Amino acid sequence: MHGDFDRCVRAVQSKDDRFDGWFFTAVLTTRIYCRPSCPVVPPKPENMTFYPSAAACQQAGFRACKRCRPDSSPGSPEWNQRADLVARAMRLIGDGVVDRDGVPGLAARLGYSTRQVERQLLAELGAGPLALARAQRAQTARLLIETTTLPMAQIAFAAGFSSIRTFNDTVREVFALAPGELRTRAARRGRGPGGQAPAAHGTLSLRLPFRSPLNPDNLFGHLIATAVPGVEEWRDMSGGGAERHDGRAVAGDGWAYRRTLRLPYGHGVVALTPHPDHIGCRLTLTDPRDLTLAISRCRRLLDLDADPVAVDGQLRADPLLAPLVDKAPGRRVPRTVDEAEFAVRAVLGQQVSTAAARTHAARLVTAHGEPVEDPEGGLTHLFPAPAALAALDPDSLALPRSRRATLMTLVRHLADGTLRLGVENDWERARAQLTALPGFGPWTTEVIAMRALGDPDAFLPSDLGVRRAAQGLGLPHTPAALTARAAAWRPWRAYAVQYLWATDDHAINHIPAP
Repeated sequence: MHGDFDRCVRAVQSKDDRFDGWFFTAVLTTRIYCRPSCPVVPPKPENMTFYPSAAACQQAGFRACKRCRPDSSPGSPEWNQRADLVARAMRLIGDGVVDRDGVPGLAARLGYSTRQVERQLLAELGAGPLALARAQRAQTARLLIETTTLPMAQIAFAAGFSSIRTFNDTVREVFALAPGELRTRAARRGRGPGGQAPAAHGTLSLRLPFRSPLNPDNLFGHLIATAVPGVEEWRDMSGGGAERHDGRAVAGDGWAYRRTLRLPYGHGVVALTPHPDHIGCRLTLTDPRDLTLAISRCRRLLDLDADPVAVDGQLRADPLLAPLVDKAPGRRVPRTVDEAEFAVRAVLGQQVSTAAARTHAARLVTAHGEPVEDPEGGLTHLFPAPAALAALDPDSLALPRSRRATLMTLVRHLADGTLRLGVENDWERARAQLTALPGFGPWTTEVIAMRALGDPDAFLPSDLGVRRAAQGLGLPHTPAALTARAAAWRPWRAYAVQYLWATDDHAINHIPAP
């Protein structure tokens, strides 16, 4: 979009926050860059230029605006609706791969040469992988500076910088303030990024932005209804009640969906609470170096980088779907923080109820999960890693014989690396690999594509809830006929599934009453 000058100017002049993250406005006279919705008086059009990323702005010598904080915009929805090299690279950079493994590690995960990855990123985004990772490190550093009392040296290495000098130079260059000045300004306001007060040692409280509208009902309802005891919970953290926003009941400040996180340097616990204009996020990490990945995974779990206006606009064009969209716009696709975990849970959920799937998963967690401490709640374990499950005796699993064979084949392929379901995957290649496994039919493959791979066009025409909803709406309800009709919903068929599921009074469609 950054190449359409007139459209960008209109978005800036109208302060349209739907375009935050799509492009960035650099002001030639002040050498400052902003998000489109910046509250200051818009500059003259002749003084504007536009970039596709914060990294490109920084590389061109512009500093981040102190009012609108453009580096903390929602991520571009481009990277969640595409599976090409650039989109996959951006998802990996968002997960901190460059900080951990360098550009060669990024290229190896993608299956391309370093030169090819750098060339394509530079051509589309105006910045290479190092510059993009540097911009992310700067954002992480500011978050730690303003929301924790960690010493600056610890923050530098936790944010991914190789030296304290590089950390200091980058923060000054990007924010026009020294690290100490950033912390002083935050303390003077008495608040951290996005309006959160600094948290206790080891815990970060922050806001996760999104593009409006966002309907939390099916998003949190699905996560809560399918929560695995010990790994996930819905908990009142303060004894507060519920509030109402836009006629819908959502959790009050004390209620949160909580779960454990398996991370490269340790583990974590996250608590997520829906609010009208943000998601409250409380993170407790055993190692602050995992912050970038933890935030990325939480945003992915809640599909926060989606563009609901584009999605709902296309689905609304179908006269039979339009009433569902108009009734509760902004539905997201609940995804996952761990692709391998979700694939295992998808197999456990084959042809059984939600309650039975939770029971099977809870048994695995209790017997084979890694114990964790959770002083604030009832979380007890990390979900078992594929390697731990691959070492099991299949006869020890309380599952039908065919399901045991399917599960053991899956975890062995995940454990030895022949099957990868991470954010770097090509969706069609992963589908082909899944389909080749015994016991993997279209439903299992597509639900993994939808929630683990993140394909916005994944579709479940054989799902009982989808077929029942289609029949009730007057849509074709046989898989072949429904697939043909759903061609008009592409590339957003996964979101259409959420609207179809929402016609049923199932627990996945509602946040539980306090």
